[in-house]
Amino acid sequence: QVQLVESGGGLVQAGGSLRLSCTASGISFSTAHVGWYRQAPGNQREMVATITTGGSTHYADSVKGRFTISRDNAKNTVYLQMNSLKPEDTGVYYCKAVYGLLQSYWGQGTQVTVSS
Repeated sequence: QVQLVESGGGLVQAGGSLRLSCTASGISFSTAHVGWYRQAPGNQREMVATITTGGSTHYADSVKGRFTISRDNAKNTVYLQMNSLKPEDTGVYYCKAVYGLLQSYWGQGTQVTVSS
């Protein structure tokens, strides 16, 4: 059974930092493109950052220079380091693993709340 589990969310003051982790079981991350997405109340889910199997990264304009996505294939884990957090970063953060064109998996999400 494939499972992605996010962790590391919580409540932080504006300007603070959090590191999210997404760990896979039942499948290897090494062959997956992995992304972090977030959804704020009343909003659609949006892409935050992605990382390819080769380590190439892509970020939403709103988080460039503040967030860093990385992967540790040996630990089957992808991270999202979030610095200089803003209240507008509040939301549920999800990771998604994509294998090829047809296969993808989502985690259950972790709540991030940034207070002003």
